[in-house]
Amino acid sequence: MPASPSQTPTPPIPKTVTGAARFLDSTIFYGLILVLVFTAIPYGTVDAWSIALFEFAIFLLTLLWTLQATFSGSFFSSSSQTVRPVESVNLRLFFPLFALAGVAILQSLSWSQIEMGGLKVTRAISSDPYESWAFALRLIGVTLAGILACQFTTSSARLNVLVHTIIILALLSGVFGMVRQTMQRDTGFVLPDLANGGGYGQFINKNHLAFLVEPAMGLLLGMTLLRRDRRDRWLFYLAVMILLWVVVVLSRSRGGVLALTVEMIAAAAFFIYFRKPVKQARHWASTVAVAGATSVALVVVIIAGIAWLGGDQLQTGIETAAIEMGAAETNEGARRVDIWRTSWRMARAHPIAGAGLGGFWAEFPLHHNASGAQVPKQAHNDYLELLASAGIVGVIIFIWFLFELFRRARSAISEFHGFQRGVAMGAIVGLLGVAVHSLFDFGLHITVNALATMMLFAILNGRRIDQRLPAQVHRKSGVQ
Repeated sequence: MPASPSQTPTPPIPKTVTGAARFLDSTIFYGLILVLVFTAIPYGTVDAWSIALFEFAIFLLTLLWTLQATFSGSFFSSSSQTVRPVESVNLRLFFPLFALAGVAILQSLSWSQIEMGGLKVTRAISSDPYESWAFALRLIGVTLAGILACQFTTSSARLNVLVHTIIILALLSGVFGMVRQTMQRDTGFVLPDLANGGGYGQFINKNHLAFLVEPAMGLLLGMTLLRRDRRDRWLFYLAVMILLWVVVVLSRSRGGVLALTVEMIAAAAFFIYFRKPVKQARHWASTVAVAGATSVALVVVIIAGIAWLGGDQLQTGIETAAIEMGAAETNEGARRVDIWRTSWRMARAHPIAGAGLGGFWAEFPLHHNASGAQVPKQAHNDYLELLASAGIVGVIIFIWFLFELFRRARSAISEFHGFQRGVAMGAIVGLLGVAVHSLFDFGLHITVNALATMMLFAILNGRRIDQRLPAQVHRKSGVQ
């Protein structure tokens, strides 16, 4: 009697197919690591050619993902060898980022044409439609990199590689900055556009190295203060943290010093709160006390930082902070407070959809009441620039993103354990540092910094890969 269709056995998948899926799985993950490394080298990837190579590499890895999914049978399954079947990846955290890229694309579209001096001029929401389109491509590329990291970081070994790659990148960049500070005499030091006395590390702007250090410092704090199971590398990580702190101080990035201070406060608050289990009533009181003390400390530090950095001119360093707090002697309008006022006027002029993501530089001169000797291309406050560039629509998307991030961070703290829980909490600390520094600078416009920050999102949003319970829990369950 022939078997019914429901009883027909599923043919086994050939070994060559599963082998190809596993090969692509490893190729994509380590390819992403190589992209992260090489993106840091050419000034953090800011030139058109290097950005194009970065986008090409990410889109190529995404194409390989489609091939891997064809072999494995699903986009969100894994070919890695794990103790238990891994969970599927939840992409809700990345939806707001794709939505923001969609807004940039809509801003770049032409909706009418006029003729001026015999030339046809197109009209669009964005003040620079080309830059809005380029912004969308960069954001999609960085977001796809985060999704790839979530999908293919399927073991503790791979998570270890990802975390230590970020730390080593920050460390090597900092050491290069110290060597360059000591030895450079003329323009060009390994990279031809590095000016003597300008920037730090491989970055053109002295503040941008700190944006690479902040994710690394957060992860280091997570693996030292916030991890319970192992402390064998504690002294090594402490030495690296001290070196990174020295590097940020030597770079004269006041925003970076402020951000690292906030990270230390946040990590200490996490350590106090999670140091030991307490009774429910005491737990509630401890929660209120820690949250209150942390909030007060952060508010004080941030307000002090605004006062400290608000008068900063674009071409000055830490030694001129006291002078800059006074009234401006010229009408250049190059202090941060002047740039913030102009950005606010831009936001008021374009309240709904903004002046265009990526088009800030083109719209800014129309609202800048200054001599024009210096015309900033960024707002030196990413939140204010988002408001000016994307309007209320951008703010709504940003609130949506914060909601998803908070929800995912809470789940990660409760679901992860061991090494994965430590680095997840370190990722939260690192993101807090980046968020504070973004109040004063524009380091996330640099591709490698945006990519490193996206890796923190991926760590929080990743799979629960280490599902074996600690040995003490096994012993306790056996006794009971």
